[in-house]
Amino acid sequence: MTCAARRFALVALCAAASLAVSVRSSAAQEPYYKGKRLTLLINFAAGGPTDIEGRLFAKHLAKHIDGTPQVIVQNMEGAGGVVGAQFVGEVAPKDGSVLGYFAGTSWIYVSDPERWRVDFKSYEFVAYQPGTTVHFVRTDVAPGLKTPVDIVKAQGLIAGGLSIDTSKDLRLRLGLDMLGVPFKYVTGYRSSPPARLALQRGEINMFSESPPSYRAVVVPALVDKGQAIPVWWDDVHEGDNPAPQKQMEGLSVPTFPQLHRQIKGVKPSGPLWEAYKTLFEINSTLQRLIALPPGAPRAAYVALSRAIDRLNNDPDFAAEAMKVIQFVPDYPTAPDMSDKVRAMLVATPEMRKFINDYMRNVPKR
Repeated sequence: MTCAARRFALVALCAAASLAVSVRSSAAQEPYYKGKRLTLLINFAAGGPTDIEGRLFAKHLAKHIDGTPQVIVQNMEGAGGVVGAQFVGEVAPKDGSVLGYFAGTSWIYVSDPERWRVDFKSYEFVAYQPGTTVHFVRTDVAPGLKTPVDIVKAQGLIAGGLSIDTSKDLRLRLGLDMLGVPFKYVTGYRSSPPARLALQRGEINMFSESPPSYRAVVVPALVDKGQAIPVWWDDVHEGDNPAPQKQMEGLSVPTFPQLHRQIKGVKPSGPLWEAYKTLFEINSTLQRLIALPPGAPRAAYVALSRAIDRLNNDPDFAAEAMKVIQFVPDYPTAPDMSDKVRAMLVATPEMRKFINDYMRNVPKR
């Protein structure tokens, strides 16, 4: 081979190597979700509070994900949210194409971890949203209820719920027991809309919903028409003037500790109160959990975390949230959010046993 030929071959080899590096570099910089589709799986039925929030979240998240993937919503309800949550861990692809938007899952896991074939703590938690629950009752419950303190006069009260192990059902029962209100408990509604319909039909006369659906549905359909009144919202601050949760701003509803003092003259205390506080700290702090399946690619986690951080500062999202649910959700996210959430999914063995025993002792009076 002549010198000229050798030089030409060397130049061609260098050019090919440079092109390969350039292609690899371009691929490395390609957004993870470019050309892909992301399914947001909501673990409750359409029309409920989780669904209302989840669809709003999905609509605005899409524009903040690098690569602008198509984002679709899928509902998978059942067993107080467990069916959808377990599907994400057991069946959904582990490639970042499915993202869970869960409610009511935290306590159900903590109460019975062995129920989960795939450990819930092994999920990749991208973000969460704290929240609360508003408990409301029909005004025609004998002898007639006009204000929250009237709940202690209620006769023939029938409280409805989703499942015996759902945190908001347990807090409803604990609250009524601490106030000394006799009641019957009817459970098994798959989601809030059918339970709400049962309340409107008079099959049950007390139910609980988180603020999005309470504001958007319960207030205009029931409270404004004089058919129901709010009784309390879940909170554990025992001071006279607790800072209102973001979701409850503008609503004139007492916290449970406030209502307890109005009725009993003292702050709540004792084993039932400790159980209530445990449930609140686990499930209300983590009222919404946004999670990828175990083993999802780190690149997917990072891309979604960045997108959620942008969503938290999106004025269009804030404006529509105020219009639809009358508050702006905030979703804390961080590179180490999975570890932070896992550390919150705990309860002492003694408290877990106490609550589980209470859970199984369903009132039929």
